[in-house]
Amino acid sequence: MTEQNEYFGRERLLAGGAMMDVLAATRVLVFGTGGVGSWFVEALARSAVGHITLVDSDTVAPSNINRQLPAAVSTIGLPKVDVLAARIADINPAATVEAVQGRYTPDTGADFDIESYDYVIDAIDSLADKADLILRCTDPTTAPRHAFFSSMGAARKLDPGAIAVAEFWKVDGCPLARALRTRFRRSGVFPKRKFKCVYSPETLPQAADGPKGVNGTFAHATAVFGLRLAYLVINDIYSSTH
Repeated sequence: MTEQNEYFGRERLLAGGAMMDVLAATRVLVFGTGGVGSWFVEALARSAVGHITLVDSDTVAPSNINRQLPAAVSTIGLPKVDVLAARIADINPAATVEAVQGRYTPDTGADFDIESYDYVIDAIDSLADKADLILRCTDPTTAPRHAFFSSMGAARKLDPGAIAVAEFWKVDGCPLARALRTRFRRSGVFPKRKFKCVYSPETLPQAADGPKGVNGTFAHATAVFGLRLAYLVINDIYSSTH
């Protein structure tokens, strides 16, 4: 406890003891630990969240180095979830971390026991998987205990001041949100609850000499997406304890 007070004492000054106790008991499930999800995880680790489950099937690639927290020359080829799990342990040894090198799909969704978590974070890219996760996490019978938050598209963004939070149906100017809404309308199956998203209406053109089909990104933009997701979790806990 003495070490925990030293590590997170500055948070305790703002949060108070009751909130610190809740943070230590909070269970968070994160789908996707790339450009957005990894920065979210970093913020939670440094916020004394006590239980974090990481889900991602990818290994670190050279192309990840410009924007993803687990990516460095020394970690190329390693599972992203393993790199992040080791990092969390080095930041907050008291935290319980589960690293799952796997993927959320409509077929695997029931395996993650989403209902047992306080918060679930969607930072995945696949449209079909993302749509199914949204439906599962907004269904009262399979939803997390407190809240579900989702990241919309973070590529082709430059202005961190444009990154905002809105309810899903009010997200404006985001191609990914538009594609999801179109998918729900065509299927006739809709989210059963409202949920908040981090998004940006900014969409910059790709460089003329860049490869087609690959979206450009900068670290500061994807990081702010992740940090805004972290804010949503921390603020929800703060609001419930003050």
